[in-house]
Amino acid sequence: FHLKPLKGSSGINAEYGRRRREGKTDYFARKRLIVQNKNKYNTPKYRLIVRFTNKTIIAQIAYATIQGDKVVCDARSTELPRYGIKAGLTNYASSYAVGLLLARRLNQKYKLDDTYKGVEEVDGEDYYVEKEGERGAFYCVLDVGLSRTSAGARVFGVLKGAVDGGLDIPHSNKRFPGFDPESGNYDAATHRSRILGSHVSNYMQSLIEEDNDAYKRQFSQYLKEGIMPDMLENVYINAHAAIRAD
Repeated sequence: FHLKPLKGSSGINAEYGRRRREGKTDYFARKRLIVQNKNKYNTPKYRLIVRFTNKTIIAQIAYATIQGDKVVCDARSTELPRYGIKAGLTNYASSYAVGLLLARRLNQKYKLDDTYKGVEEVDGEDYYVEKEGERGAFYCVLDVGLSRTSAGARVFGVLKGAVDGGLDIPHSNKRFPGFDPESGNYDAATHRSRILGSHVSNYMQSLIEEDNDAYKRQFSQYLKEGIMPDMLENVYINAHAAIRAD
């Protein structure tokens, strides 16, 4: 008994081998992320894919097919200037904003935005979406690729933004900023301050006091946009409101 190979399958196999050789895809992890239970037939298994470049944060919702991944929604940090975040487009606070933007855009696409509004004011507290009405929240799993999942990593900023935006993503708070592994306690206020860029504003303030030349060099984009350390928190709060209003 012989199954005829799909047209172009050799090309797919070659691509698989190339990406594995170049270290671009961890296929051991990918298999476990995309394999669907047989009793669910052809139901897509959605993933929240988070990737970072030197200048951009990319977040996508996608599912796997034989031909390759199909993307159903996409959000990038290059869109954030529209919502008032015009500098620091790769930090933790921007990661959260990208996750929030993706979640609101996806819920709007599937007409779930009025039912699952998520956390409307950032508080850093644990939040797990609960089913309301006949339709459940959009469910997906986090795909970090080759990113290191160390505590406080930006990938978890995107995750927190997506969860606060109303998506159902399995997670715990053990990798969020504010979690103390020794005591096992989670400090939501610490996480909130990171989401609102306090670590950046504190560093800006210390540079102003210690080395003004270094401040002008490292934060030239902030200076160009007229953003001062005490303005950052309001920048992010207003951006979150603008994303939800869009």
